[in-house]
Amino acid sequence: MFKITAYGVRENEVAYFRKLNIFNYDLNLIPENLTQSNIGTAKGSDGILLRANNDGSEPVLRQLKDWGIKYVFTRTVGYDHIDLEAAAKLGIIVARVPAYSPYAVADLAMNLGITLVRRTAIATSRAALADFKIETDLFGREIHDLTIGIIGTGKIGLAEAKLYKGLGAKVVGYDVFESDVAKGILTFVSQDELLKMSDIVSLHVPHFPNKNDHFFNDQVISKMKKGAILVNTSRAEITDQSAIIQAIKSGHLGGFGADVVLREKEIFGHQFDENHILKDEEVTELLDLYPKVLLTPHIGSYTEEALTDMINISYQNFNDVLIKGTTVNQVALTSA
Repeated sequence: MFKITAYGVRENEVAYFRKLNIFNYDLNLIPENLTQSNIGTAKGSDGILLRANNDGSEPVLRQLKDWGIKYVFTRTVGYDHIDLEAAAKLGIIVARVPAYSPYAVADLAMNLGITLVRRTAIATSRAALADFKIETDLFGREIHDLTIGIIGTGKIGLAEAKLYKGLGAKVVGYDVFESDVAKGILTFVSQDELLKMSDIVSLHVPHFPNKNDHFFNDQVISKMKKGAILVNTSRAEITDQSAIIQAIKSGHLGGFGADVVLREKEIFGHQFDENHILKDEEVTELLDLYPKVLLTPHIGSYTEEALTDMINISYQNFNDVLIKGTTVNQVALTSA
């Protein structure tokens, strides 16, 4: 029986992994993320299934290969946690889940945007302290009267555009590829136009290492409408966190919502003391700006629908490589 060791399997996910196991894999479900210190739990497996923030570095892959494991898959869209160059040299096959329910991330992105623009977090944080005074900083806007800018109009970006459009908002978008499907949902404009006119800017841009690192920097932020809200549920690497912090402090940005932070492997999944000393100055500063800054611990895909898609597609990926020797979701590997 083909044995899969899956990492980062939360307690409430176990039942889904077992219920959806139509290929009768031998499952070894590990709650912790894969690291070099717990790699021994993979010994005896035929395939490995990772999630974001798992360690797919060269030393880990080399050890897996030494144990005869040649399939290292991820149940995520992104695969930058896996060293593809090392995988190619070691002859390890890598596959991913190219898409899951786009509304999972889109719902969260819209939730963050609306919470910030309606000042809900400010109000609820004060109410929790029995402070029910109505201050001027609770003065908000109505969603139907806003312009929403979507940067990156793929499946998730379009799902969010549909949600906002359903609430009566004007939705504009920017993407290097202006699809006909997107044109039926939003109005394409230049990035500068989008930044100038949008009350909420939502980022759905993949991270391409050494290509678009920190592209959303102080120069780009300065083009945003004063008091606008920025939401990032894609990858933190595409933003300049320091520039965002300064824009919040200066009042140029009215708020920032994010499901991602830099070096999140060292932060998400952990609980820190009440003084939230994270050994990460930027993330600590972001936390100190609550409730103008709202952070969630990469839960965009943490829904029943998205989880079901991720598991089903991952299981199918393993079945495909066993039957056909490949899968349509195999990641192309290149070695230097």
